[in-house]
Amino acid sequence: MNNAQIVELGKKYVMNTYGRLPISLVKGQGARVWDADGREYLDFLAGLAVNSLGHCHPKVVDALTQQAATLLHVSNLYWIEPQVKLAQALVENSFADKVFFCNSGAEANEGAIKLARKYAKKTWGPDKYEIITMEKSFHGRTLATVTATAQPKYQKDYEPLPQGFRYAPFGDLKALEKAITANTCAIMVEPVQGEGGVNLADPAYWQGLAKLAETNNLLLIFDEVQCGLGRTGKLFAHEHYGVTPHIMTLAKALAGGAPMGALLATDDVAQAFQPGDHASTFGGNPLVAAAGVAVMDVLLKDGLMDNCREVGAYFMGHLRRLQEKYPLIQGVRGLGLMVACELDRPGADIVAECLKKGLIINCTAVKVLRFLPPLTITKADVDEAVAVLEEVLAGVAAADSAATGGQGQ
Repeated sequence: MNNAQIVELGKKYVMNTYGRLPISLVKGQGARVWDADGREYLDFLAGLAVNSLGHCHPKVVDALTQQAATLLHVSNLYWIEPQVKLAQALVENSFADKVFFCNSGAEANEGAIKLARKYAKKTWGPDKYEIITMEKSFHGRTLATVTATAQPKYQKDYEPLPQGFRYAPFGDLKALEKAITANTCAIMVEPVQGEGGVNLADPAYWQGLAKLAETNNLLLIFDEVQCGLGRTGKLFAHEHYGVTPHIMTLAKALAGGAPMGALLATDDVAQAFQPGDHASTFGGNPLVAAAGVAVMDVLLKDGLMDNCREVGAYFMGHLRRLQEKYPLIQGVRGLGLMVACELDRPGADIVAECLKKGLIINCTAVKVLRFLPPLTITKADVDEAVAVLEEVLAGVAAADSAATGGQGQ
């Protein structure tokens, strides 16, 4: 089928929950994808930070192929060898002592909320249940995680929402301190806010955050679903700030495109979960866990985080050059290959124009162009992407100038 046929069939049978662009991607290799009409694109979104090793990385493909021919699924009533190996790799390269596997970032965050509450009630008493999250955060789409997501647009029409969440502005220690009550048990925060616009906080904020958690006997939960696993140039984004959580969540890049999430915790906190307290039928099954083992092996051995830091800095340098040339870019920010351009207007039309010219990017928080290319991306790829983006921006600037009678912005 071609693009038009797939789109027509999809509109007939698939629920209308996404503002989908009118193409169907059917093939991928490295940083390139092809649609059903045979057109090639440079992918600077990587499946929303999922395909961090690029599309169809040979080690991931080989791991999936071999495991699919050996054992696809057994339940967690039994020990699963690839799952155990992946847990070992995550623990030996993080602060954590134990791992729980699930299928998505939302499920990982749901598990983190449950674990924090259970630990707090067991340790500090029945009144400890509140979790503070940050404005402009994003933690998932379940009822609990959409409540943790401090953005009303995601919560609209789903009331009544679960109790036990309070919000504070991201990066504001004084406001965070005021939000703490006698019922607070944890602070949940993304080291880099992804869906909220690739927002970063001052390094001093993280030191203060850790001190607040320690002083008030609060658990610290880091949601690294999007920013973790090499995306920022370190294996985990919180490593940039020299702080350590009690609980961390992962997903997106963890299994190279296979659906997988993980909840990591210290031994002291993890012991709050006992058999029967939490579960996932598919979580960490042989197929996705084998892919996860391959992903971790590549991340730790193939120099991708060095490439991420180098090419990310190169990319942001080019974007800042564009900012100097085109006033519609209000700011450039990012860490590693988690990069954003904030605009003075909604960015959806720019995303659509880039797509027409063969570049896949994304707009979040209405006015923020978000770039999440594979960690394997090259400077030549960046040059190509920037050339497309500049062509689109030049067109927008020309339209602005014409609309103002040649006065410019």
